[in-house]
Amino acid sequence: MSMTQYKFTVQQEEQLHAIAERLLADDKGILAADESVGTIGKRFSSINVENNQENRRNYRELLFTTPGLEKFISGVIVFEETLLDINSAAKPLVSTLLDKGVLVGIKVDQGVVPLSVDSGVLLDESANDPQQTLTPEVVTQGLDGLAERLEIYKAQGASFAKWRSIVRVNTARGMPSIQAYKANAECLARYALECQKHGLVPIVEPEVLMDGDHSIDVSLDVTRQFLLYTFDALNSLGVYLPGIVIKTNFVRPAVNVSQPVSDEVVARKTLDLIYEVFPRDIPGITFLSGGMSEAQATAALHYTNALDTRKFCKFSFSFGRALQSSCLKAWKGSMENIQAAQTQLLYRMQLNHLACKAQYDPEMESGDSAKSLFEENYSY
Repeated sequence: MSMTQYKFTVQQEEQLHAIAERLLADDKGILAADESVGTIGKRFSSINVENNQENRRNYRELLFTTPGLEKFISGVIVFEETLLDINSAAKPLVSTLLDKGVLVGIKVDQGVVPLSVDSGVLLDESANDPQQTLTPEVVTQGLDGLAERLEIYKAQGASFAKWRSIVRVNTARGMPSIQAYKANAECLARYALECQKHGLVPIVEPEVLMDGDHSIDVSLDVTRQFLLYTFDALNSLGVYLPGIVIKTNFVRPAVNVSQPVSDEVVARKTLDLIYEVFPRDIPGITFLSGGMSEAQATAALHYTNALDTRKFCKFSFSFGRALQSSCLKAWKGSMENIQAAQTQLLYRMQLNHLACKAQYDPEMESGDSAKSLFEENYSY
């Protein structure tokens, strides 16, 4: 990829690095509360709660006002509805986070569209063109108008952003293809650069989906390739690596694999890959849960930190379902259950905080925290 590199000033670099360091400080993690209206509707349907603006606001207020949240969470990723808090006479939701010293991030990608066979490029404007020949693969859209949106988001208090790009594994169909790797990596890099130009730290999220029945070794190879293409694209555009945070999956087998593997094996495979491909100026990784159960995600984080001997960057968490599942079930849409729900959330955050310090013990688990949170072809 031959593109002109952007040159940052020393002041820009220092500001970006400082935000990235805050996100990774003190064994804290990031709460991903950036579900779209449709996705949070799926969550609410599981507890028989109507998906309307009032309930969405009440639930997110529950999350953000949890006493002690700032002890374990450095940043919260929100959806645009939450950041802008449209038609609300109450105190803006993100003000609660900012008052606690918690950084606010914003999901800026706009979901996936099919990938073109011929070009393998982003199809923001041509995805519905009947003349296009499309693959079963996808690429993330949202670059159109991104600069203008970032200006608005920053004015509302955001200091970082998130863009998720995914690849699907299907070895029989040759997936992921080189086109899928390259197209998604290029979008991640273009997004990251635009964020940094506007003073926001980009969370760069290349994810290999758990869907399918592929082995952990196939997952290792696909994750390796996706990361390599991503780092190549970032470097080609001149993205300032000490001013980004990588959010990626643990190296683990697909959900339907016949031979499960231990949490220690997941951690070891993940570490081997990190040592092999990660640039040494990346400040840290906040792992995604990707459909793992709450207990699985915390255990994988624990063993990754416990087995790490090189310590060249920080390993933390940026979980959505794996932080919110027990909380949501305890809430059930009732104001009477807010304290019980917040207690569940606080304990889940504390367990992941301990995992960042390699001090977690599976005996700390209770309830149905080991229940799978996998959703096929998951989207935010």
